[in-house]
Amino acid sequence: MLKLVYLFENYDLAKKVLSNWEHDEENLEEMLGYFRISSNAVYPFTRQGRVCFLRMAPVSEKLETDIRGELEFIHYLLKNGYPAMKPVKALSGEELVTADTGYGTYFAAVFEKVDGVPISETDYGRDRMLAYGSALGRLHALSAEYVPAVKKRNHKDILEGIAKTLEEYHGCGQAFAELAAVEAILDSLPVTKGNYGLIHYDFEPDNVFWDEGKKECSVIDFDDGIYCWYGLDLEQVRDSLAQELEGESLETAWTSFLEGYAGEYSYTEETQALLPLMRRFVNLHSYAGLIRCVSSVIGEEPQWLEELRGKLEEKIRKLESGFSG
Repeated sequence: MLKLVYLFENYDLAKKVLSNWEHDEENLEEMLGYFRISSNAVYPFTRQGRVCFLRMAPVSEKLETDIRGELEFIHYLLKNGYPAMKPVKALSGEELVTADTGYGTYFAAVFEKVDGVPISETDYGRDRMLAYGSALGRLHALSAEYVPAVKKRNHKDILEGIAKTLEEYHGCGQAFAELAAVEAILDSLPVTKGNYGLIHYDFEPDNVFWDEGKKECSVIDFDDGIYCWYGLDLEQVRDSLAQELEGESLETAWTSFLEGYAGEYSYTEETQALLPLMRRFVNLHSYAGLIRCVSSVIGEEPQWLEELRGKLEEKIRKLESGFSG
């Protein structure tokens, strides 16, 4: 998540950055009002009547190589027939724009809206779960053959970043102990073409869209992708489903998801055994991001921000209590 100071809507900023792309003016004010801000600021708009999304973040919050690596991977997926979101070129012909504005310098990119509805808005029925799992399995199969020109960060880079964040933002002692323990275990794991590659990281039900007509899923939001064990993507899906479903419904959905996944890529006992460790890695990464996020001081905060800060601090405390060291 971006630092809290960047979570305010800024339509003037969005318009200034959007001037780098062709866009429809007649409904712009209305469309921009459906923005969302989390790890990026995302503003919808239309271009020749088609819905697109402007995604931007301050350059201090992102690495240019990560974004260029993301765009390169998306083009690789599209070239291989994978239903990923499509980047849109700016008027300059570039897909990534570094925009100097009166509000600072921002990285910006635009993507077309994919067809369908998020899996999170479906009934998690068997055909949806099979397609959902198949989409991740196919992604991992393509990733296993991918040779990048621009390489995104890997798990070791993330661990180094977590360590620096814990130092700078005074992470709790349990987090330092947990980091050391997780790092030691990860260092002992085999890294092969079959179990490790560029993952999505955020393959959650709201980033995967079910198209009822095509009976397939399209995928968005590759921004957080890193090089890591494929099990991390699977653990993120399992955890996301557990937040929405329970009991037999959860077991049925997860079983169908794995069936779809295994139809495209191998799901081994070794992968399954990795899931708890991947959760520990994700929790550390989330914790570091959260303590950095809430560090920004904004003076007199509006009520919505006070409430958000409270929720984030509660998440921090929950994560701290789960660190085993």
